[in-house]
Amino acid sequence: MAESLPLEMLTYILSFLPLSDQKEASLVSWAWYHAAQNALRESLGLRGICCISLTSVDGSPASCQVLQSVAYHLGPHLQSLSLGGGSPTEASFVALILGCPALCVLDLSGCNSLFTSGTLLAQPEMAQSVRRALSGLRELNLAGLRDLADLSFNRLSSCAPSLERLSLAYCHLTFELGPARGSIGPQDSSPSRFSFRNLLRFVQERAGRLRALDLSGTGLPSEALQALGQVAGLQLQELSLHSCRDLSTEAVATLCFQQPGLTSLDLSGCSELTDGALLAVSRGLRHLRRLSLGKLQRLTDAGCTALGGLRELQSLNMAECCLVRGRELAQALGSVHRAPSQLASLSLAHCSSLKDASVLSMIPALGLSLRVLDLSSCVALTNRTLQAICTYLTHLSVLRLAWCRELCDWGLLGLEEPVQGTQPRPELEHQASGTKDPCPEPQGPSLLMLRALQELDLTACSKLTDASLAKVLQFPQLRQLSLSLLPELTDKGLVAVARGCPSLEHLALSHCSHVSDKGWAQAASSWPRLQHLNLSSCSQLTEQTLDAIGQACRQLRVLDVTMCPGINMAAVRHFQAQLPQVSCVQSRFVGGADLTLTL
Repeated sequence: MAESLPLEMLTYILSFLPLSDQKEASLVSWAWYHAAQNALRESLGLRGICCISLTSVDGSPASCQVLQSVAYHLGPHLQSLSLGGGSPTEASFVALILGCPALCVLDLSGCNSLFTSGTLLAQPEMAQSVRRALSGLRELNLAGLRDLADLSFNRLSSCAPSLERLSLAYCHLTFELGPARGSIGPQDSSPSRFSFRNLLRFVQERAGRLRALDLSGTGLPSEALQALGQVAGLQLQELSLHSCRDLSTEAVATLCFQQPGLTSLDLSGCSELTDGALLAVSRGLRHLRRLSLGKLQRLTDAGCTALGGLRELQSLNMAECCLVRGRELAQALGSVHRAPSQLASLSLAHCSSLKDASVLSMIPALGLSLRVLDLSSCVALTNRTLQAICTYLTHLSVLRLAWCRELCDWGLLGLEEPVQGTQPRPELEHQASGTKDPCPEPQGPSLLMLRALQELDLTACSKLTDASLAKVLQFPQLRQLSLSLLPELTDKGLVAVARGCPSLEHLALSHCSHVSDKGWAQAASSWPRLQHLNLSSCSQLTEQTLDAIGQACRQLRVLDVTMCPGINMAAVRHFQAQLPQVSCVQSRFVGGADLTLTL
């Protein structure tokens, strides 16, 4: 009967539903789909949505219609717009911008189609209209634009007179050796390449307003960094130089002297930097809050002592600093001369030299302010570190312990580790056998103490079994969980995790070879919010698991079933007929080669 109702009436009825139910209703039929789309557009307009991200936009009529609808229904209220990775036409892009006069943030990263021809905003009248629309734009992301040239950059940036934040990460910049001679003006702008001279002129003109600059992956040399830092009137607060591998320690030291107001600095992947760079940062940037030093292979413990001078530091990334053993870092973070730590995020992932002793001395100093801790691939850490985390860092929302292969059930349960050669504890035997759990209260801190967890990564912690996972994975707020490469995880553990963590949106269970259709038949109904699911190399699964997931996990967007021998292409196609919004990844060995398909 509903099929016979006019489109306008269906639209009116569906407009009373919440957005999630409107999306569900759109799967009923084509008539319901169009009605739900109309209701969605109208409800979005009424709700005054101020931030939107559009993916996979291209030059097709359907995409152009979507952009027109966004401009009409959302444009007047829109403050943040992302077209990242899309390929809209110049005409549809300009029409969209003209309909969004309140934009503060615009993301065009990877939108090469807008810059390939070099004619974007070439007409003065059009540029003037766009300038009025973008008069309040504060942030512009142009990362990854291979066809960006001086002329196209100048036209677009001139339409944003209030710009404060600019990203040019991984754009192709050309650098001239030696100092520039004479004045640099717009007449020197190239229609085919993006030059550092042109960027420098832009920075000089906007020095009084520009606060954040991202030049990651541009190959910025030391000479160019020094030229930027000494621009008159420039007072940067945020600077990202990720993977600028030619930068020297001396250039960073000069920058810290030139720009003492920096509060965020990313030097990850600047492989020539030594301990002296960290010493210069500590001396020159006293108000630094976010510091990223990942992949600095020449950084040692000696440099870490300088971190004690950064009293306002809130985020520290030292991932893949393989020479850092942690002792001096622990002393710097736990110095008695400092105020209580303000650190909210700490990454020491892949610091393979870290040992329990240094981490144990560090953890109490971190305090209750810490929310994110990443110790992935710190392979020497044991249960002692985990129990210290559960004792002192009870406010954590993100904990990553992937590839910490010494962790075992005792650590998660908060029990004392048995002396080598003694018999297994009876409580673990009972849990593993499925009998009623008679064990006493944990004798020490268990993972259950981290009640605020929203993300947990236990990938490849291969000693963990159902005995602990079923008992401690009880986090109603948990959104993201990885139990990949746990060979002892079975259906019993899967079902227990499903009941204990009902809010999961991202779940990774790849290479869990003991999980079967039977487990998923019971677990799937507990995860209605699931959006990303990785089941690759789960050898026991068949199309029955796909059926269970298809019926229960209606919000799913990405499913990975690569190397699942029991799931064939026909089953995947049938699954996508039920949930057409899902991107399915499947691979097969064909003629000795691994063929991966995304459907």
